[in-house]
Amino acid sequence: MEAIWLYQFRLIVIGDSTVGKSCLIRRFTEGRFAQVSDPTVGVDFFSRLVETEPGKRIKLQIWDTAGQERFRSITRAYYRNSVGGLLLFDITNRRSFQNVHEWLEEARSHVQPHSIVFILVGHKCDLEQQRQVSQQEAEKLAAAYGMRYVETSARDAINVERAFTELTRDVYDLVKSGDITIQEGWEGSGFVPNVVHSSEEVTKSDRRCLC
Repeated sequence: MEAIWLYQFRLIVIGDSTVGKSCLIRRFTEGRFAQVSDPTVGVDFFSRLVETEPGKRIKLQIWDTAGQERFRSITRAYYRNSVGGLLLFDITNRRSFQNVHEWLEEARSHVQPHSIVFILVGHKCDLEQQRQVSQQEAEKLAAAYGMRYVETSARDAINVERAFTELTRDVYDLVKSGDITIQEGWEGSGFVPNVVHSSEEVTKSDRRCLC
């Protein structure tokens, strides 16, 4: 029987509180936008299948993290077991952009000796009139860190698919090239080769930055 999915990648979504992490994930996994979203407490979990090549599907485990400082100790525990990440800021909130460096450094310090592939995401691009961070400035920062940059809107469903699929393809390319492998001590591992061959089992389980 043909496998339901080829690999399982664990992705983490990080950034300041209120930048729209939960809304972006729900738009991607559930196809809907919530006008009112309660703050994430600790970490929430979502999943979805993505086709990187014709007939080759990847199962994504997506971890939605709280941005508030009091939950940071919980968030940090999930860095080491993730293979990819979306680093979000709000284009209408300059402070959230200024904090990108802090989030990236925190990820780097907690993921060692492993690495995470990150993509920088400027969220809420539908609010152009309230923009406080230019696209050029954000692209320059992403280039400095060796990351892709994409602007998204969960409300208007702009580039949401693109953000997740491009990150997934970057991780998949590194897996194929051997630059990312399952390593001893990588608890749960950030990616898992598929051993599931039935939909019933699946239901039960329900630029690149190497930081």
